[in-house]
Amino acid sequence: MQTQDWQLEQERLESVRSKLQARITELEPEVAGMRDQASEIRKRFWEEVTINTSTHEDFEETFYTINQQSAVLAERERGHMRLAQQWNNMKRLLPSPYFGRIDFQEKGLALPDQIYIGVSSFVDEDGLSFLIYDWRTPIASMYYDSSPGVASYVTPIGRIDGTMELKRQFQIHNGEIRNMFDANETIGDQLLQQVLGKGADSQMKSIVATIQKEQNAIIRNDTSRMLIVQGAAGSGKTSAALQRVAYLLYKHRQTISADQIVLFSPNPMFGSYISTVLPELGEDNMQQTTFQQFLDYWLGSSLRPEDVFDQIEYVLTSHGAPGYEARLQGIEYKASDAFLQALQNYGNWLGQEGMRFNSIRFRNRDLITAEQMRAKFYGYDRSLPLLNRVVLLQEWLLKELASLERKEREESWVQEELNYLDNDQYADIFEVLHKDKEVFDIAEQYAKVREKIGNKRREDEGDFDFAQKEEELLGRKIVKERFNPLRKGIKKFSFVDIKGIYGDLFVDEAAYREKTNATFIPTLWPEICSQTKESLLQNALFHEDATPYLYVKEMIEGVRTNTEIKYVFVDEGQDYSTFQYEYLKKLFPRARMTVLGDFGQAIFTQATNLAAADSPLVRLYGEAETSLFSLVRSYRSTKEIVEFTRAMLLDGDEIVAFERKGLKPLLTRSNDREKLDAQMVADIASLRAEGFDSIAIITKTAAESHKAYESLQIQGGEALQLVTKETFNFEKGIMVIPVYLAKGVEFDAVLVYDASSGAYGRDNERKLLYTACTRAMHRLHLYMTGDWSPFIQAFPVDLYEESEAYTTE
Repeated sequence: MQTQDWQLEQERLESVRSKLQARITELEPEVAGMRDQASEIRKRFWEEVTINTSTHEDFEETFYTINQQSAVLAERERGHMRLAQQWNNMKRLLPSPYFGRIDFQEKGLALPDQIYIGVSSFVDEDGLSFLIYDWRTPIASMYYDSSPGVASYVTPIGRIDGTMELKRQFQIHNGEIRNMFDANETIGDQLLQQVLGKGADSQMKSIVATIQKEQNAIIRNDTSRMLIVQGAAGSGKTSAALQRVAYLLYKHRQTISADQIVLFSPNPMFGSYISTVLPELGEDNMQQTTFQQFLDYWLGSSLRPEDVFDQIEYVLTSHGAPGYEARLQGIEYKASDAFLQALQNYGNWLGQEGMRFNSIRFRNRDLITAEQMRAKFYGYDRSLPLLNRVVLLQEWLLKELASLERKEREESWVQEELNYLDNDQYADIFEVLHKDKEVFDIAEQYAKVREKIGNKRREDEGDFDFAQKEEELLGRKIVKERFNPLRKGIKKFSFVDIKGIYGDLFVDEAAYREKTNATFIPTLWPEICSQTKESLLQNALFHEDATPYLYVKEMIEGVRTNTEIKYVFVDEGQDYSTFQYEYLKKLFPRARMTVLGDFGQAIFTQATNLAAADSPLVRLYGEAETSLFSLVRSYRSTKEIVEFTRAMLLDGDEIVAFERKGLKPLLTRSNDREKLDAQMVADIASLRAEGFDSIAIITKTAAESHKAYESLQIQGGEALQLVTKETFNFEKGIMVIPVYLAKGVEFDAVLVYDASSGAYGRDNERKLLYTACTRAMHRLHLYMTGDWSPFIQAFPVDLYEESEAYTTE
């Protein structure tokens, strides 16, 4: 870069920063003033409102006064929010106002425009001249998608054609240009080398300065109902998804807010890891949850669902245990299209026979029996959908309960309870009684009679026993309170025996075929049935049963939909089953879905191949409304680590390594685990001395994590953190973590605790080892006693280095 260009750019930068600082200083008192105004209105809200409900006119005036005061407060708060956002955006820009520049000569215009691109826009004092363009503006898309030459961009009013005469990239720190490149490609390798060479952080960072063309297509896609991203480890899937959220919030800021977007994360810790990306871009964080948290919420306290991490612990640690093969077959089958179709057929069968109900019991007796419900249910028109008939039955039950409640007032237990009421209980019941609309009118009538008679009682008015009438009212109230749980239960469909209905699927093979028309059944079906029924008897659900159970439940009771959510994002989407996607579609019927995943990291048994031609995700919304993107270039790891890890996969040749040089993975072997642990502690100290602050010791299972943690502490391991499924915050340091909790996260250095054939020898463990190794950015070390995993033994020897320390003789 010529000195003159550098000098001109530095001068412009200083000018823009000066204007930014001036505008920040100018806005500061306005922001504070607006905040104080809103605070004062909130404080004096009720002082400005006179409450008067004496007449209809007074009530109406009070209502409008409150509304007017609320509108004033809301307007002040909105104004403060807008002004504060502008102020914060400018403060965010000040250290590094922009990262890119393009010179674009629009067709038909005399002079090119200089477009400087940053994380938000900044306009000159005239209100018309953009000194900085937000990276999400249409014109900024050329920075990511085009090279110098013929270029165009799309606006709401059509396509703008022209010529890009220059593309320049900057690295600016505290108002000083540190690096500057003129690029021919989308984002030059020089800038990526600078960014990717940095250390890992405790939280993911924004990538807007280094978005690649293929990532930009994902970010700006605004037409597909289903957007599927199949990407290699470290290809920027999650980063692109978060920038996509920021783009959607920017483009649709009038119609979409952050709380209308939900992200399903792979584990609770992941939410902490990505929590700063959107705020860095001036946007609020969307809602985040895990599918397990979602299952726990909807299943409530009636059943205990196994979580997915306990399921994988069982799969990885229980080889050879009784029932193991049957459990594996069950996990695979219950996540399949075949089981989904079987349950849909089961719903049709239940419409004709087989529905189970729970009798409604009160004081150890049946008020309405399951047989009565069954007769009533199948007495309805059988052409009606299952759900409609359940709702009709629900309405009938509520009417029957009301009739039974009236009869119950005459039962002896009511008088017995009245006899035991003390004065305080009487007072409490009467206080509640007079708020009860159902009995208020009757109580008022009695009060009027008492007032009319007064202290005199005339013979022609008869004998009016006030004590008796009061007892009648109290009796009504007592019975009603005792019946309230029954009423609430009916409204929540507790009369339907969902557990029994789901359990009836697992009686025997003949019954299952009859009820579901199933054409395929696992070979170990009798054992699968036995395991499932045993779990249900203990009021527990295997993880593989949780979503099918909810599917059956909502097939009968109706789907609990959320129509407010506009976009659903699913990270590590390969680990979700067909059932789970069907369920998400039903739950969020108006939402567009973005699914990110890597089939190479499909470590759970219920995996879904996102990119397959027959993928259930394509069928979910149809080919016309589905877009599939494939990201094959890996940016996270050095070239040497990528070449090592891709050799583990059968189709690993498709992965392209970014040209960032580093050391080859280091393999260390010893026959003595204690010596090997001592070597690991020494290696960690060396890595720390090199400046690596984020180091992960990755184990296969949680059980192995606990063992490694204790052993390394004995060897003098410094400040180790043990990460479990209950860990919610991701922090820098040295952590011991099972591989399935490390998904989606990256570290400066990774030490695979045991890479032996005993740990990673079965074919279903290939992707586990791949996932563990691909977490490394700069260094990868593997350790083992015995023989190396067969997936490593097959490698060319030039892909790694072997350590001489403690090697076998």
